[in-house]
Amino acid sequence: MRVILTLSALTWLGVPSLAAQYVALKAPTAPITLAQAIELGRERAINAVLARWNQQAAETRVGQRRADLLPTINGTGRISRQTLNLAEFGLPNFTGVTPDFSLWDLRLRATQVLFDASLYTRYRAAADSAIAAGLDAQAAGELAGTVAGLAYLRALSAAETVQAREADSTIAAALLDQAQQLVNAGVSPQIDETRSSVNFAAAKTLLVVARNQRDLARLELARTLELPSADSLVLADSLGMPPVEIPRAPEEAVAFALEHRPEALAEHQRTLAIATTLRAVGYEYLPNLSLAGEVISSGQHTNTLAGTYNVGVQLSVPILDGWKRPLRHQEQEARLEAQQSREQDVVLQIEVEVRQALLDLASAQQEVAMATEHLELAEQELAQAEQRFQAGVAGSVETTNAQSSVFQARNALIQAKANYGTARLSAYRALGVLHQLQ
Repeated sequence: MRVILTLSALTWLGVPSLAAQYVALKAPTAPITLAQAIELGRERAINAVLARWNQQAAETRVGQRRADLLPTINGTGRISRQTLNLAEFGLPNFTGVTPDFSLWDLRLRATQVLFDASLYTRYRAAADSAIAAGLDAQAAGELAGTVAGLAYLRALSAAETVQAREADSTIAAALLDQAQQLVNAGVSPQIDETRSSVNFAAAKTLLVVARNQRDLARLELARTLELPSADSLVLADSLGMPPVEIPRAPEEAVAFALEHRPEALAEHQRTLAIATTLRAVGYEYLPNLSLAGEVISSGQHTNTLAGTYNVGVQLSVPILDGWKRPLRHQEQEARLEAQQSREQDVVLQIEVEVRQALLDLASAQQEVAMATEHLELAEQELAQAEQRFQAGVAGSVETTNAQSSVFQARNALIQAKANYGTARLSAYRALGVLHQLQ
């Protein structure tokens, strides 16, 4: 009952329920491509969304630092009922306590920083941090897009596996029909029909398993893309050998990646932000200059208020703060050295990822070529085995073995194409141009 009342209250207040939010996530009606799946992952993945919120928080901190350099205006109003002891002023012939009276006091005060190198430098550091947060959000989006792309490729691989198992079932059915005809004609022994029946049953079983794996892969893809259901999800692409339009020479690719990977750029911006903050701590030793003014209207009655004002320029010279500034300077130096080490580590990691991605890509291309040739040879073997079986010069063992070779070759080709798609996706990700993948 408490849950029902809470949900009713949230609905009355205009807060959408979880069910309403779930329905609001519509699956695309048109077939989606690999590039669209990557974009959906980049937009909807929770880590990418959180990173964008962190970016907005960092941008608001820039506004806070900018506000330190802008004018500040405060207004106060006060009414008090009081008495005064005239003797405390030390004036001759003025003693005793005054009768109680009311006092109105209205003030408007404004201040403006004219020069403060530390505040300005901290504003620059906050701007560098905001840029780093934006690059972090981009990196999180790239990672989420990569995960979505891999899920898309797994769904494609599972779909093509179903097609391969359907082809295997068709071949097994044809071989079973041939075996039955030859047995009925007295050309082949009964064991050939039995062996073909076992082979056909195995092919149907593998088809059922493949369809289940396909449905599971589609569910995984829908979950990765933050979609409510995989029923209406249609894949537009197929496993193949699309071109790779990125630098392939290792040294050129590494240099390209360091200019485009958001992780490297974000770490560099963080290094700049910490270095700028270190300069800001050093600038705290410099004098700062500010302008302040105040308008006062006071009196015992609102219709007799008298106005006064004061305007002044203040020069503040830091002398001693308990040696906190030197300690903060040492702290920032340690942070800068740690950040420089972290940036160098990210650069080395990116270099390794780029070189690995290029090696995997080259290996996957060769794997597809060899798997294609293997399948062609296995299909030739199956065709020859079928001819020998029909001619009655060979038994069902040859056709069963040949079909097994075709089965394995098809699996190997599907896996090789999936490996190529994964290597291609990883290469674009490693070089920081995942958004260019088509």
